[in-house]
Amino acid sequence: MADSLVIVESPAKAKTIAKYLGSKFIVKASMGHIRDLPKSQMGVEFSNHFEPKYITIRGKGPVLKELKDASRKVKKIYLAADPDREGEAIAWHLAHYLDVEGSEPCRVVFNEITKQAVKDAFKSPRPINMDLVNAQQARRILDRLVGYKISPLLWKKVKKGLSAGRVQSVTVKLINDREQEIRDFVPEEYWSITLKLHKGKSVFEAKYYGSGSDKRELSREDEVKAILADLEKAAYTVSDVREKERLRNPSAPFITSTLQQEAARKLNFRAAKTMSVAQQLYEGIDLGKEEGTVGLITYMRTDSTRISPVAQEEAKGYIQEKFGEAFYPETPRIFAKKSANTQDAHEAIRPSSVLREPEEIKASLTRDQFRLYKLIWERFLSSQMASAVMDTVTAEISAGAHQFRATGSTVKFAGFMKVYIEGNDDGTVEEDRLLPALAKGDDLQLESIDPKQHFTQPPPRYTEARLVRALEEMGIGRPSTYAPTLETVQKRGYVALEEKKFVPTELGELIIAQMEQFFPEILDVEFTAHMEDDLDHVEEGTENWLKVLNDFYVPFEKRLKVAEEEMKEIEIQDEVSDEVCDKCGRQMVYKMGRFGKFLACSGFPDCRNTKPIVKNTGIVCPTCGVGHIVERRSKKGRVFFGCDRYPECDFVSWDRPAGRDCPDCGSMLVIKISRSGSVVKCSSCDYKEEPVEKTEDDE
Repeated sequence: MADSLVIVESPAKAKTIAKYLGSKFIVKASMGHIRDLPKSQMGVEFSNHFEPKYITIRGKGPVLKELKDASRKVKKIYLAADPDREGEAIAWHLAHYLDVEGSEPCRVVFNEITKQAVKDAFKSPRPINMDLVNAQQARRILDRLVGYKISPLLWKKVKKGLSAGRVQSVTVKLINDREQEIRDFVPEEYWSITLKLHKGKSVFEAKYYGSGSDKRELSREDEVKAILADLEKAAYTVSDVREKERLRNPSAPFITSTLQQEAARKLNFRAAKTMSVAQQLYEGIDLGKEEGTVGLITYMRTDSTRISPVAQEEAKGYIQEKFGEAFYPETPRIFAKKSANTQDAHEAIRPSSVLREPEEIKASLTRDQFRLYKLIWERFLSSQMASAVMDTVTAEISAGAHQFRATGSTVKFAGFMKVYIEGNDDGTVEEDRLLPALAKGDDLQLESIDPKQHFTQPPPRYTEARLVRALEEMGIGRPSTYAPTLETVQKRGYVALEEKKFVPTELGELIIAQMEQFFPEILDVEFTAHMEDDLDHVEEGTENWLKVLNDFYVPFEKRLKVAEEEMKEIEIQDEVSDEVCDKCGRQMVYKMGRFGKFLACSGFPDCRNTKPIVKNTGIVCPTCGVGHIVERRSKKGRVFFGCDRYPECDFVSWDRPAGRDCPDCGSMLVIKISRSGSVVKCSSCDYKEEPVEKTEDDE
């Protein structure tokens, strides 16, 4: 007979924990929050110390009845929601509903769902932490104040259905500001000169450095022509060679933001997908009869790089046995906090056991689960390994009065690089660059001179990885907010994804312009970051949550009154297209959705016809030979290519057609885009052409 009830958020988590606790415990799932502020009204009494009016979430009746019935059969109730503010709030609401005294030791928390961690947690339950609860309440009420006060104003003055959020507004402003930087950017000309030199049979490259010991930037063609004239009669000599050893240290284990960034770079995961798959790995995967259901990673919402001594000791033993003593550092690695804002409440994201190798459990995981687990496992293991040792060589080449520089590097000792190397936003990978054996005074032979004109490029648009990094560096939001914020700003139509980069919509720019005029503090990065700090202080018990709310609300209410009086009504006109609706004959207009523009009938709501905007590539369909291949978007926003005679012709390709046929088999050539560049390949045989140099659009 069970004598204790344990309540967690999800059935998967309940299943895993039930296996560890045995028959004396009933484990149930609350399916997330059970109470929240009402959707139909503000739900906050400003005159009564911001008292929130919580109601039972619609549809939770059967779950609550099940929990209530189970609670009557046991002597003790444990609340084991996730170890963060949201989890603490869920526990608090459950305690209220089930008449559990929050000051009693009813709260159980664990950073990883493994047998030992769960059993240890139940040995030391604690009371509900009201500082954590109040930090969550303060954030919820702040977001409600901004959303439910500004949104109706925007409905009235701009367009129905709009919304404004505290963190989402700053996010849209960052995207808008970057777009304005790109529009205002004025390219500047610059030049490079690359020499291809011989020493014996070895060929290497050297780049222009300057005159004598002074570095010189080349900005005009006449400068370059003068140098080229000098080089025609110059002798090429090695004037100096410098060799040194350089240590390269591993990256810290993942925190939430770095996991989202690296999963975007290496796995092409959206932030929301990364967190969804990580949640599955955390809550538990059935590994078969031998191990059963087990949580594979630690809690995935964290800003700390801290690692437990037990995990470090396990990693040490694994590294020394698998790779040898030389691959483990002299002392265990301790990574410094990323910033003063780091809460350090949980460990870094790591495998619950490094002994559980990805390949060994691959059969029990989905493809996405395996790829993300492998990424987390490799990142953690490499973070505990010895530094790599790089041999670097720098050679100075004299050509008359001009200096050129050649650099080379090789990996002398792989260290952590044997397991993992962090990705870059531009997709580049550090490679060995070998130079021949060079000595001061060596004479070199010139093979070719390559002068090139370049122009500076504007700052790149934000990808999800870049945007998450920017939000983290500026202190905007916290680990749990990044993914939902990015989803929200797209759903609202304020930004769109084009070529995996965020661009603001006309609506997004219009809303931010109004917000900047009437609510500048909401869009101020420092103000928003300071608000996050205040919420952290509430969690730490050093700040009163009601004071934080009051300090925000008093000036906000004054700005709101000014905006209601002075904000002008704006009518947004839809851009009319040349397309005619094939259902009612009216003109179709351009609309903006989460995946970019689409066509909609101007007769809405009488006519709800919509069409995707297709781009004709001008390439004849290889299947029917009559239609042309057009660019389309799937329901999830992914670009693909198909015949414009669909459904009569069912040709489809995820890869962009190259417009040429394969010289080997005559099939269509396609352009495969990867992080290292673009490659033209045959759609049928093994024919492949040399890679095309990577461009900004390929990132």
